[in-house]
Amino acid sequence: MALAFDEFGRPFIIIKEQEQKNRLRGLDAQKANISAGKAVARILRTSLGPKGMDKILQSPDGDVVITNDGATILEQMDVDNQIAKLMVELSRSQDYEIGDGTTGVVVMAGALLEQAERLLERGIHPIRVAEGYEMASRIAVDHLDHISKKFEFSLTNIESLVQVCMTTLSSKIVNRCKRSLAEIAVKAVLAVADLERKDVNLDMIKVEGKVGGKLEDTELINGIIVDKDMSHPQMPKHIENAKIAILTCPFEPPKPKTKHKVDIDTVEKFQTLRQQEQTYFDEMVKKCKDVGATLVICQWGFDDEANHLLMHRNLPAVRWVGGVELELIAIATGGRIVPRFQELTPEKLGKAGLVREKSFGTTKERMLYIEQCANSKAVTIFIRGGNKMMIEETKRSLHDALCVARNLIRNNSIVYGGGSAEISCSIAVETAADRYPGVEQYAIRGFADALDAIPMALAENSGLSPIDTLTAVKSQQIKENNPYCGIDCNDVGMNDMREQNVFETLIGKQQQILLATQVVKMILKIDDVISPSEF
Repeated sequence: MALAFDEFGRPFIIIKEQEQKNRLRGLDAQKANISAGKAVARILRTSLGPKGMDKILQSPDGDVVITNDGATILEQMDVDNQIAKLMVELSRSQDYEIGDGTTGVVVMAGALLEQAERLLERGIHPIRVAEGYEMASRIAVDHLDHISKKFEFSLTNIESLVQVCMTTLSSKIVNRCKRSLAEIAVKAVLAVADLERKDVNLDMIKVEGKVGGKLEDTELINGIIVDKDMSHPQMPKHIENAKIAILTCPFEPPKPKTKHKVDIDTVEKFQTLRQQEQTYFDEMVKKCKDVGATLVICQWGFDDEANHLLMHRNLPAVRWVGGVELELIAIATGGRIVPRFQELTPEKLGKAGLVREKSFGTTKERMLYIEQCANSKAVTIFIRGGNKMMIEETKRSLHDALCVARNLIRNNSIVYGGGSAEISCSIAVETAADRYPGVEQYAIRGFADALDAIPMALAENSGLSPIDTLTAVKSQQIKENNPYCGIDCNDVGMNDMREQNVFETLIGKQQQILLATQVVKMILKIDDVISPSEF
């Protein structure tokens, strides 16, 4: 407790009960923070690249997740340390902004912290290190612009987009089917893309999964799949040129808002009530038939009476369809969502070339396919796989591929992967360091060394000798003045990434460097950690 005295000699408290808090100051605080950041980066380091390992994560309620997606691993981990939480946030922001490169950005931040620790031990002030890193990151981002390549694509020529998506999928568990999955992802993105505005709304791409079958059975459907079946088993399972009424009102008599009680003391009264209900249902079904609907999709359920009548009046129906699915069906079929039966008109019906119910294997599970829609701006990727974990991991992998395809439509610049871009930036930053007088020069050199961490991790995970491989590739880049030489992870026998078709998006790579530098600067500027003491 810190005391001071006023002019009358009376004591007053300035800082209260500091003994009950743990406090780290100065270099100790920075070292503690750096070691926390490095610990998180070390976890993800082995998951980097096409030969990266997977992690198995078990939640408190027993759910198991197997993945090598950096953002998912950190999301599922229970992290207490504040600095480790910053690394989790870093991975998440890369996932939200770019969708890919979530592992690389954390490994990069860990390497920058490692270099910063060495510089701090040599007595360099953390602010000077942070400023040096900022300068170096600008040099690296400009150099990436310099070595990037633009490539052209169109709706008919999608090969280049497919190649970039294949690079993303090659580091995932689904890499044996990467060609077919990359094609599905690219076709899905192009189906919903607005190429004039260079914009893609990924909400229009629905990703559904069903256990069973094999990964190769994954397909792209130009329409919507709903995990429901027809409400009555005798309704037709195959409707061509369907006109769909999309309803959010229930098939049941209206309920008065007030509390009420109906006394029925004779059979006649009961018959009248039942007759009245039946007439009401009849009216509803008639309204749907009159506007020309051949299929009703309803957000709510309806009782057996209504179901029976719908079947008799030859009007197939689907019940309990979720709100998000209803919106997608309305967008795909060009229909309107109708809140009241009175508002049903022929113009509000959605149109689909084919609606069919499909059953899977020997199970009773069925799904509804709505295909050949009037406005196919909404598509579905339907994933099959041996178990639930495989399907979840495929969904995550496809999300990365979809994000990469979207980024390329927004900005069609690419850099080459396999660590070639990082090695090239490292050489450029190292060369530029000599032009800066002052202590920052050391930080810029440290940044160049940190950039080498990603190709080193790639080589290590691929079972190669990391230092030998890195030095060989680096000298080859300088000798041949070729910034496209990288780590030969797949053991093809050559280092040129142009020949191996290993691409990454330019904006993804630049974002990695900028985000990692920002977080490291923030960590270096902390010199006092006050935390409540453990009881």
